[in-house]
Amino acid sequence: MILHMYFARRFAMTFLLITGVLFALVMLIDAVEQARKFGGLEIGWQRVLGLTLLNAPQTINLILPLIVILSTITLFISLARSSELVVTRAAGRSAMRALIAPVMVAFVIGVLAVSMLNPIVAATGNRYLQLSEGYRAGGASALSISDEGLWLRQGSAAGQTVIRAWRSNADASVLYDVTFITYDTGNGPVRRIEAGSAALMDGAWSLRNAKSWPLKAGQNAEANAEHFAQLEIPSSLTLERIRESIGKPAAVSIYDLPTFIRQLEQAGFSARRHKVWLQAEIARPLFLMAMVLVASAFTMRHTRFGGTGVAVLTAVLLGFGLYFIRSFAQILGENGQIPVMLAAWAPPVAAILLAVGFLLHVEDG
Repeated sequence: MILHMYFARRFAMTFLLITGVLFALVMLIDAVEQARKFGGLEIGWQRVLGLTLLNAPQTINLILPLIVILSTITLFISLARSSELVVTRAAGRSAMRALIAPVMVAFVIGVLAVSMLNPIVAATGNRYLQLSEGYRAGGASALSISDEGLWLRQGSAAGQTVIRAWRSNADASVLYDVTFITYDTGNGPVRRIEAGSAALMDGAWSLRNAKSWPLKAGQNAEANAEHFAQLEIPSSLTLERIRESIGKPAAVSIYDLPTFIRQLEQAGFSARRHKVWLQAEIARPLFLMAMVLVASAFTMRHTRFGGTGVAVLTAVLLGFGLYFIRSFAQILGENGQIPVMLAAWAPPVAAILLAVGFLLHVEDG
């Protein structure tokens, strides 16, 4: 037990150290990128720093498997150079038993990443998107899906427009049973429009069978209502921005994702991408365990045997290969080529079995 705690502590400290170094590097690179992206808007260094801090958790979450691989490699190379692995094996501990502590720490890291980092990434990512759109366009656009239907907000310097639709087609290009409420800057709502359908064209919504009510104090809205067979309303939204808002599962906390999937299906959208993402997030602890096993399979060797550089390079490349296979399987699952559960769970389970088999072959022949 004491030896397990020692290995667990060493792995955890190495993980925290590498995470801190990569976080500082990510902050530096992203700060330069944010300054370049918003340099012409003169938003000030405080806002650039705020955008960088909001974007950093998403990057760390993305490179978490790489951090685990580097932590495993660093741990076992340091243990090999100090001959601690030799002493451990001489004491009767096999390589598989020595791996129990790092693998369990990786599992705990995965659980914390799913339960704590995932909601943080969703919140900071959404805030980053809102602020960046506000700085760039002078008004933010947002999308929300609930039991009451699909909600959109588009903004400009002139004011805001809130859009609600009961349902949509699969790619969100046409909304049905839609209501537009236009707000003037500082004066509240000024117009309400209801239409049978609204199609998003280049720079405008094209409404069919529309009825418009002016919302002014002291004026009878119904008496001044107008009917239109077809009506166009200027829009700052694009299909790409709407699809990106709907299609980013990472923008939804894992705790809210099951409800969001149900609401997506009720609104007429395909939720397959979100289902794959949900299962992949649940399987993340297993994937991090696989990263530890794969990296250790090539680095649990004494440095006097030579070839340390080749072993490290092989472990890193295999880690990237597993990450690519996992991403490829998710794409196949999102496109309906393979079942959702297979796309999410097969890569980590297969990686664990292959790594364990390789370790047993190396250690026991």
